[in-house]
Amino acid sequence: METSAIPYQKVGLIGLGLMGRPMGMNLLKAGRALTVWNRTPSRAAELVAAGARLASSPSEVAAECDLLITIVSDPPALEEVLWGHPDKNDGALAALKRGSVYMDSSTVSPALAKKISGACAERGVDFLDAPVTGGDWGARKGELLFMVGGSAEILKKVEPVLQVLGKKWFHLGPNGAGQTIKLAMNMLLALQVGALAESIALVRAAGLKGEQLVEVMQASMARSPLLDVKAPLMLGNEFKPSFPLRLMHKDLSLALDLAAELGVTLPATAAERDIHAAVKAASKEDVDYSAIINFWKK
Repeated sequence: METSAIPYQKVGLIGLGLMGRPMGMNLLKAGRALTVWNRTPSRAAELVAAGARLASSPSEVAAECDLLITIVSDPPALEEVLWGHPDKNDGALAALKRGSVYMDSSTVSPALAKKISGACAERGVDFLDAPVTGGDWGARKGELLFMVGGSAEILKKVEPVLQVLGKKWFHLGPNGAGQTIKLAMNMLLALQVGALAESIALVRAAGLKGEQLVEVMQASMARSPLLDVKAPLMLGNEFKPSFPLRLMHKDLSLALDLAAELGVTLPATAAERDIHAAVKAASKEDVDYSAIINFWKK
């Protein structure tokens, strides 16, 4: 296919962390013209070497693209990217072209997604909240899963790009729906890993090996794909971040904020956030959220 015939040929990408950088590489491999920006410019080096252009501000990225994708750490970071510094004219939102599409793949609150949707509508820009799951390995392989809120028609238009980045996507409802499902899912993942950590702590306290527990779980109704990924890290005390604990702690807080808005009580999630907070405070470096097993270390 000629590049001129590729839908959304000019893509902007803001946020070049564990997920953003491999997503950018896959876009370049697929023939997209990619403009990038990151708060720490050095993180763009690999992408620039592969053909991306490094912009000087979020607004410069937005002005150049037909499709803007953001994937940043938390709501404050996203708001700064979109609305810019109070004393600068560098926000991406004001620079987006009428008729372009903006897709946010960060994990933020549904309320912020709805706020962004309204701001985009005022500018004639289509918006999708499309948080992802699949870990950094899924980002590298182009096998992410997208949870999408927004127009089904716009989702259909951007599918050629999603096919480059992911293996599956779900249209879940209007703007905010993608973020709601993502928070609920991350909440469940945190609780699963937390329950596994507690179980290993109990077994070890009884003088047995955590490996014995996991072996039995793998052959029982407790079997879960999560065991394949997280159990080896917990048993081997290896916590190089695939999904940083600090981000899971943030997502648990967002889930609890949403629950408070909706009048839903989440006691297990509240307890799990406290455990994440304790381990986060005691960690001297960035660690994977499976490191919550350290809560039971003497």
